[in-house]
Amino acid sequence: MAKLTPITVAHGDGIGPEIMEATLHILKEAGARIKIETIEIGEKVYLRGNSTGIEPGAWESLERTKVFLKAPITTPQGGGFKSLNVTTRKMLGLYANVRPCVAYHPYVDTLHPAMDVVIVRENEEDCYAGIEHRQTQQVMQCLKLISQPGCERIVRYAFEYARRNNRKRVTCFMKDNIMKLTDGLFHKVFDDVAKEYKDIENDHWIVDIGAAKLADTPEAFDVIVMPNLYGDILSDVAAQIAGSVGLAGSANIGSGAAMFEAIHGSAPRRAGQNLANPSGLLLGSVMMLNHINQSDIAELVHNAWLATLESGFHTYDIFAEGKSKEKVGTREFAQAVVKHLGKKPKTLKTVAYKSAPKQKVKALKVPKIEKKELVGVDVFLDWTGGNGLDLGKKLEAVKGGLLLYGISNRGVSVYPKGNSNTLTSDQWCCRYMGKGVLEYTVIVKLLSKLGAAGFDCIKTENLYNFDGKPGFSLSQGQ
Repeated sequence: MAKLTPITVAHGDGIGPEIMEATLHILKEAGARIKIETIEIGEKVYLRGNSTGIEPGAWESLERTKVFLKAPITTPQGGGFKSLNVTTRKMLGLYANVRPCVAYHPYVDTLHPAMDVVIVRENEEDCYAGIEHRQTQQVMQCLKLISQPGCERIVRYAFEYARRNNRKRVTCFMKDNIMKLTDGLFHKVFDDVAKEYKDIENDHWIVDIGAAKLADTPEAFDVIVMPNLYGDILSDVAAQIAGSVGLAGSANIGSGAAMFEAIHGSAPRRAGQNLANPSGLLLGSVMMLNHINQSDIAELVHNAWLATLESGFHTYDIFAEGKSKEKVGTREFAQAVVKHLGKKPKTLKTVAYKSAPKQKVKALKVPKIEKKELVGVDVFLDWTGGNGLDLGKKLEAVKGGLLLYGISNRGVSVYPKGNSNTLTSDQWCCRYMGKGVLEYTVIVKLLSKLGAAGFDCIKTENLYNFDGKPGFSLSQGQ
């Protein structure tokens, strides 16, 4: 008897239980060699007072199986509830989100019949590090964190994915014409890693024009790698322009575990009506089967699904008069896929899977240790006493031992030069510089003086040079 691979399954909320039941039915009939451990996640767990949406005992199953097939969940409205997807990705180290976005013309309406794009999204860093603060009455802050090892790991994964799947090119999307340090690092690492893959073409686009190109001419791209926030947005856009978000599956891959899911939500308005399309979760499970080296079953299921699309048995979301043969429900669609097991599509491209070789684990580069020197500090104030010129005059009167270089508000310079048309909030960034390398005690002295003068110092950011180059964005005019 074939050895069964243990997997952890969560049925989720809303339409989740229905599409999971349909998916598991197809996998069973296809002969998937899996042993299911079921856990409870989502809305009921949240409402029992667990802010993470997953019980501690469920982690034991995930740690044991290291393979998670997850249906969509509902996060209750209101504050205090953490994203279960983000929690799971971080707890299990699932750093790579992989979303194939494929057109199924002429059976699913699309303006881009030849579209076949894979988006590889970094999963743990960027704005999704989730570090946010309320600093003043008017200003909220979200920290965007990009690290060298995080960039290298996701970029290398994208190139390895392209090589394993016979893809020709990897494209980087970033915004380093504005975010020169964070996105600039992502771009630099991409260029460095690309040199190691001479068999694969590479290029890069600024994310705004890249997104426009993706929406207009997705055929121009093959594999796209990008930081977390851009990837989250554009993978949904790409899935929709391919035909439907409801058809897209997703893999979240880590060095020791993986999670597979549909990219759509729990759609509670459609729950319990036998309407939902299980295709996204089913294609996520196909990615799971390939991951656990059951590529024969993955190929069987995927081709049966394609043949079902061609047969015209469609759920309501993709049903179209003149193209579809019959509008079917969730259960009936699953039954149709089962009936097509062993068949292959005639018009759509037949899928052929090979057992995916394990990605080569290459030690991350150890960056050169650069000389780090403290040269100044940005002091953030909560202040409502007037405009930038007013604040500058008051700060100049405080002799703190450092030069007040300038003041900005919302990233716009307001002192020593400003513009009366500039909109300002109650948060002010006051840049102080020294004449050379500083001791931290100088900053402590400055803060003490500012506090004694009645200023509310809500945050500081030390300014460092690395090998003589500024490790901070320059102020206007600096």
